[in-house]
Amino acid sequence: MDAIYENIAEGLIEGNIEDVKKSIQKAVNEVVAAGEILDRGLLAGMEVIGQRFKDGDMFIPEVIHRAKIMHGAMEILSPLLGNKEGKNLGKILMGTVKGDMHDIGKNLVCIMLKGSGFNVVDLGIDVDSQQWVNAIKENNPDISGMSTLLTTTMPQIGETIKALKEADILDQVKVMIGGAPVTEDFAKECGADAYGSNAAKAVEKTKELVGIA
Repeated sequence: MDAIYENIAEGLIEGNIEDVKKSIQKAVNEVVAAGEILDRGLLAGMEVIGQRFKDGDMFIPEVIHRAKIMHGAMEILSPLLGNKEGKNLGKILMGTVKGDMHDIGKNLVCIMLKGSGFNVVDLGIDVDSQQWVNAIKENNPDISGMSTLLTTTMPQIGETIKALKEADILDQVKVMIGGAPVTEDFAKECGADAYGSNAAKAVEKTKELVGIA
């Protein structure tokens, strides 16, 4: 049976959607639990993909392609999982801060977090401080991930963290930030709990923050 999980993971890593779907269907036909297929096949493959991206052996277009394959594979598994979403390591709120319309990096982090087993709520782009406050109150996430690509919008991260503190909810959520101009020092200055230098590092830091690294 281990060979089926390996075939699913390998198909995902190699970017072969037909191999992935064929292996998943074979596992389903053999009455393998959908949660096992997800955990030991798809998520195991995504872990390797995340590590290769982190090591520079895989690039953004390749990771996005693999993530799309995983989403296609989930169309087969989702009905079998019923009300269970498979592995759920925690809820993550993601968004690009006010004034910034860029979302490629944020979207990649969302894809990789979902692939790793997190429940991700994506607020989109140009998210102002009050929207963050409202979303945290509504969704009660474990982590709030703020992204920016522009140096001109970096101060919005600090403003948003300040707004969370004034709303008396900063102690309810961990804040992780990232984006091209962001640094570890900046994260400390604005009071963030963690900094992800790239998508793979963001997933790693997220796991640390929820205590599963």
